[in-house]
Amino acid sequence: MLITLCYLYLWARWGRGPAALVRATVQRLRASRCSFTFCSAAAPPRGARVCLSRGGRVFCVGESQIVKWSDCCLPLACRPGDPYQLIARASVDDFSKLGVAFLEDRLQMANGLIPQKIVSVYLRDSALKELKGQASDLPAQLLQPDPESSVERNPEPDTMESNGWEDPRSLGSTSTRGPGGAPGGGEPAVDGDRGAGSVEHCPLHLSSCHECLELENSTIESVRFASAENIPDLPYDYSGGLEGLDDDLRPERDERRVNVTGKAPNILLYVGSDSRDGLDRLQQVRSALADCVDTDCYTLYHLPLESALRDPWADNCLLLVIATAEPVPEDLCRRFTAYLSQGGKLLALAASFTLPGFRVTSKAPLRDTVQTLVFCKADGSPVRLSVLSSGCVYEEGPGEPLGPGKLRGHLDSEDGDRLLVQVPFGTHGGEAVLCQVHLELPPSSPAVQTQEDFNLLKSSNFKRYEVLMEILTTLGLSCDAKPAPALTPLYLLSATEEIRDPLMQWLGKHVDPEGVITSSKLSLKFISSYTSEIEITPSAIPVVTDMESFSSENFNFEIYQQNLQTRKLGKVILFAEVTPTTMSLLDGLMFEMPQEMGLIAIAVRQTQGKGRGKNAWLSPLGCALSTLLVCIPLRSPLGQRIPFVQHLMSLAVVEAVRTIPGYQDINLRVKWPNDIYYSDLMKLGGVLVNSTLMRETFYILIGCGFNVTNSNPTVCINDLITEYNKEHGAELQPLRADYLIARTATVLEKLIDTFQDQGPNGILPLYYKYWVHSAQQVRLGSAEGPKVWIVGLDDSGFLLVHQENGDVVTVHPDGNSFDMLRNLIVPKQR
Repeated sequence: MLITLCYLYLWARWGRGPAALVRATVQRLRASRCSFTFCSAAAPPRGARVCLSRGGRVFCVGESQIVKWSDCCLPLACRPGDPYQLIARASVDDFSKLGVAFLEDRLQMANGLIPQKIVSVYLRDSALKELKGQASDLPAQLLQPDPESSVERNPEPDTMESNGWEDPRSLGSTSTRGPGGAPGGGEPAVDGDRGAGSVEHCPLHLSSCHECLELENSTIESVRFASAENIPDLPYDYSGGLEGLDDDLRPERDERRVNVTGKAPNILLYVGSDSRDGLDRLQQVRSALADCVDTDCYTLYHLPLESALRDPWADNCLLLVIATAEPVPEDLCRRFTAYLSQGGKLLALAASFTLPGFRVTSKAPLRDTVQTLVFCKADGSPVRLSVLSSGCVYEEGPGEPLGPGKLRGHLDSEDGDRLLVQVPFGTHGGEAVLCQVHLELPPSSPAVQTQEDFNLLKSSNFKRYEVLMEILTTLGLSCDAKPAPALTPLYLLSATEEIRDPLMQWLGKHVDPEGVITSSKLSLKFISSYTSEIEITPSAIPVVTDMESFSSENFNFEIYQQNLQTRKLGKVILFAEVTPTTMSLLDGLMFEMPQEMGLIAIAVRQTQGKGRGKNAWLSPLGCALSTLLVCIPLRSPLGQRIPFVQHLMSLAVVEAVRTIPGYQDINLRVKWPNDIYYSDLMKLGGVLVNSTLMRETFYILIGCGFNVTNSNPTVCINDLITEYNKEHGAELQPLRADYLIARTATVLEKLIDTFQDQGPNGILPLYYKYWVHSAQQVRLGSAEGPKVWIVGLDDSGFLLVHQENGDVVTVHPDGNSFDMLRNLIVPKQR
């Protein structure tokens, strides 16, 4: 109506020409949200575009301002349901601003929530205490993210407090719905990790967080500057299944299961106490599973009792295996059950652990005897095999019976005792297989008492693996196991012609008469050519020096040379198709070789890849795998802040991709302290740094691996490119590992130079632009510790957090191997 009146006025006042121009402008811009202003020519609105000037009057067009919910209020409480409700504190002015934006359809909320109604309420202290009491009487809200690998998900409504508020203290209430009218699935957060519990979110975007700005901290100012980037909301996989993935991110149907949940590819083994028997059992279970699963996709870790009770292991567990007859502590049973209710998978092997509707009953005559098991596979076909019985069976027990799954097994006897049951659990895809036969024990186990029993079990050994793999496959794992690839020789390559002669001269002076350089970890024997008679072992590897004989289907040396634009880094290459680990290859060369001959070790496959601490690093075909030598003077800005090296390397990988023309929107990001992520959803790479100080120089080995062409075990860069092409109608080409390794070394050298010239402030704005932690909230010490907001990095590369009392402190990880962002601690002051 207003535009119509303006049009009539202009037509009467100025004639048809200007009116036609106004009408055409309105028609052209009506699809966008624009504001139209008529004012005097002397004072047009700031930032407006003048479309028509007539005498002392002008007609201006400007973009309407989107109002972010998080810019106008502080969300303090939420209650899931339909509608999903939020309580927030807001000033009168900000509340008015919210209302106007709501009426004009300019109000933007996070996670796709759509506001339906805004109500002004005033909560007295008594009401606040009552609401808070309601929340404290309910189970704590635990919204589990998946930090090590992958997918950090919002909760379904019924995983949150269903009848109470969480910490209510506010002035405004908003009812919201998710896209398409579905109830919203979680507390709104702006540009941060999704999830709560021991990782929750500050609902304020740092670009408008007045409390943060009032701290007048330069690091926080850098975050404020960087976080102004408009990062779009990302799709979430609420179900943990395939429905949330677009077609190009779905795994190829190649008759094998892949990890589509986004969790780290970890199988955790709980064997009870750390007694000698427990450790023996651990080895037996680990050996049996390693023979079944695809070792390119999964790693098997021991879950000790203390860690099971304390650490956030559920975040990184694709499968929990319980293999102990010892009683499981009641509080640990609750954790196991909670893991199942969140969609976890569990396998109990001759364990006392059970679920509602079943109880474990002892039948002593069966203990450690060989019995015949009739096992029914998922397709209904039976398998008969000889098995070693635990001496227990499953009977109907207390609790509401759970619907049985397709897998089942019973004793081939008159009683037909149940020895194996599959139990779906909860509404989020949780599933358990409970088994009272020793599928994990080989026929040679000490528990097998007679030669006859040994013979029976040996004859059924193939079927034992068939049953075990059927169970694991049903629980979502891949059992397409492959033998470890054979080790191959190294090739010594130089990226430029001018460095080749000095390199060979230096080598001639440092090898022994046999052509060998020996270090504490391995020996390298330099030879002109390789023949199959030359032995290759993890501790003795031949190195071919003739570049003319080099060729590889997986590494194009010319592409590497063309894209390596460095003064020093990556100039001398030790390349292998298959090697134990690149982290050991440079050990005998790094302290002696001139620094201008920057060393890098590159491999297509690793058989003993290393991660942080005792973690293994999976190295399937398609990863970009390298270890780069960097020498940093002790008395330099970076030499005084060595923890920043891992941040620079993670940032270099992201920049190597996102600075390619056309690839700037491929959503790679950095996660503190050493991970490369797809958005904040899935891990696709990591960094490991080992440093040695000799005299006045740090010799730093930077190991880095990131997925380029391999969709397993999580997601790869080319998957993201394919998805981007589909979404935007683009034709970006897939990338190569050799190309990206060269670009990463080039970017890293530039970042190091910038840091040495300008210190942390030279790189922090770029780092914050790509990191996943804007406004994220964590807890200190444990899941019950005090809440703090992450606001940036301190001068040494550790996290700065904003406490509820207003203090800004530095926090360090406590050594938790599951996630460096869990159980953060405040370092002791000396």
